[in-house]
Amino acid sequence: MAGADKPYRVYRGGRVKGRTPTLPRPKSSSRKAASPNGRPPGTPGTPGRRTRRRFGWKLRIGLIVLLVVTAVVAWGVASYLAFGRGVSEANSRLDPSARTALTQQDGLLLSTPTTILLLGTDHASIPTRAGARRSDSILLLRTDPERHRLAYLSIPRDLRVDVPGHGPNKINAAFQLGGAALATRTVRAVTGVEINHVATVDFDSFKGVIDAVDGISIDVPAPILSNPFDCPFATQARCDRWPGWRFARGEQTMDGRRALIYARVRENRLNPSENDLTRGARQQQVLNAVTAKLTSPTTLPRMPMIGDDVLEPLTTDLSAWEVLQLGWLRFRSSESRTLRCRLGGYPENSAGQAFLTGHDDNAATVAMFLGNSAPQPPLPRSDPLAPGCLVGSG
Repeated sequence: MAGADKPYRVYRGGRVKGRTPTLPRPKSSSRKAASPNGRPPGTPGTPGRRTRRRFGWKLRIGLIVLLVVTAVVAWGVASYLAFGRGVSEANSRLDPSARTALTQQDGLLLSTPTTILLLGTDHASIPTRAGARRSDSILLLRTDPERHRLAYLSIPRDLRVDVPGHGPNKINAAFQLGGAALATRTVRAVTGVEINHVATVDFDSFKGVIDAVDGISIDVPAPILSNPFDCPFATQARCDRWPGWRFARGEQTMDGRRALIYARVRENRLNPSENDLTRGARQQQVLNAVTAKLTSPTTLPRMPMIGDDVLEPLTTDLSAWEVLQLGWLRFRSSESRTLRCRLGGYPENSAGQAFLTGHDDNAATVAMFLGNSAPQPPLPRSDPLAPGCLVGSG
C-alpha cells in the first residue's frame, strides 16, 4: 500500500496524526497585550519601555535632590545648635547689672539702627591682673540697615572723663571699677549715645577664634616697626637684641597671635606721629576682618565644628538670633560706605600720670557717627590726636 511505510501524516492546520494533540496555551490575565508596533511589551523601542525609563531617571533625580536638601537642613540645624550653645554661654557670663544699663531696642536689628558697645581686654589670662582689668579697647558699633552701612567710633582709653559715682578718671578704669554696667553708663554719659547692647571680648582668647577660621586678611596701610613687647624668643639674650614686631605694607594673612600683636601696637618707630588713636584704627580693622571671615561662605559650613569656639572669648547680652542678624547686616554692608570715626583729646600730665582731655570737636564727631552730619576727616598731622571720621577702608 502506497504510503504504508510512513508512520504518520502531517495535516495542515497543526494536527499531527499519531500524537497527542498539543492544546493551545491559555491566555494569562496578567500577560500584557501586544504593543501596537507588533513587538512584545518591554522590548527596546516600545513606548512602554521609554515611559518606564523616563520615570526611573526622574525618580533618581528626585531622590538625589531630597538627600541634598536633607543634608543641608541637618547641617544647618547642627550649626545653629552649636552656635546657640556658644551664645547661651556668652549670655551667662554677663553680669545681670549690665542689662539694666542698656536702652531697650524697639524692632529688629535687620530694620532698626542699633548701637553696640564693644569692650576689649587681653588681661584675663594674667593672674596678677585678672582682678584689676581695664578695657584696652572701647568701641561703639552702629548699624544703619537703611543705608547698608556700619559705623565705628573708637574712644581713646586714656581719655579723662567723669566716671559716674567715682569722679574723674581714665575712661578705661570704668570697666575695672564696675564692669560692663559702669562702662556702659560712662560711655553713654561721655558721648550722649544710647547703647542697646554690650559685648566684652577677651583679646587673649580671640587668637583662638582667628586660628579656628584659618586666619584673617588685613591690609596694612603703612610699614610698622613696633616697640619690643611680647618677645617671641625663649632666651632673654635674644630678646635684648630683638628690635620689635615688623609688618610690611599691603594686604596679608595673619594668624591669631600676629593679628593680636597688630591690634596692640601703640608705637611705630617708622612713623613717630602714630599714637593710641591709630592703635584704635587697627583694632577696628581686626574686628572688621574677623566678622567678615565669620560670615563668609567658606566658614559657615564649618560652624558645627567651631560654633562653640568662636564665641568663647565673648560675653554679651545679644541672643543667637540677634547675632545672626548682625552677621547678615555685616554681610550686606558696603565696605566703601563704612564709617570709621574716633574721638580725640589733648595730652596732659598730672601727678606723673599721662591722659587726654576731651577735644573740642568730639561732639561734632559723635554727630557724624550717628549720621546727623557729613563725615569730616581728622585734622592734618599738626594735631595728631584730633577726632574725625573716614569713609571706606581709610
